[in-house]
Amino acid sequence: METTSSSRVGTQPAEAPAAAQQDPQDTQDPPAQPLDEANPVPVARRTAEGFLAADFPWYGLDGAFAGRRWLMQVAVAADGTVEHGSTGHGDEPSARGELATGEKERFAVVVTVASNPLRRSGDGTGVLEATSVSSAAWLAGSGLLAYSWPGQMDHSLRSDWLDQQTEAAWELADDLGGEDWSTLSLPVDGEPTPFHYRESEFGWVLAGSTGSGVHLGAYGRGMSAYGIGFAAIEDLGTYE
Repeated sequence: METTSSSRVGTQPAEAPAAAQQDPQDTQDPPAQPLDEANPVPVARRTAEGFLAADFPWYGLDGAFAGRRWLMQVAVAADGTVEHGSTGHGDEPSARGELATGEKERFAVVVTVASNPLRRSGDGTGVLEATSVSSAAWLAGSGLLAYSWPGQMDHSLRSDWLDQQTEAAWELADDLGGEDWSTLSLPVDGEPTPFHYRESEFGWVLAGSTGSGVHLGAYGRGMSAYGIGFAAIEDLGTYE
């Protein structure tokens, strides 16, 4: 990883933990934007507009996956440049989904991160540092945490837990050669590609790079990471 600031990609996770940690029972005022009950991300964000503004290819699971596909959100820099975004596959996860319904969610989220060299910021006052595979690993790790709620944890404690675990995810992403990670080969556009892979009680996380100028992160639960593959998305219309 180049530096803390570069790998965190503006410190914005793949899915905003702040949105996920809000318990609907704790607020009486309606949110500013309508929320999908199955997903803490405001529906207004989940449109193709931001994805179409990117100058890099988006990735999702390949054609072997026959389930539902859906768009998540994109992250945009101050100069309007799209930096990364996520696509979902399977069930739309929620932070308390399994605790609330008793049903296991089956989902995989793919995070596409633009591979950026050192470049000038939009206002010309500084330099934006390069992204790396560690950037994708951290975004995926923090994204999984946004949809995780430890059993027996009171809602008032989750914010502190999420902060601590997100920092731990960052430290893990900064040490992809460490013992917490193993290597997994998965197809990307039909070509075997090495990924860094780890599992936890909340699900799995992996990260790697493609030959098309992007880094890939992914996280999931209820679906095996060993049987998935990735491919560039040719038609965003296949994603709801």
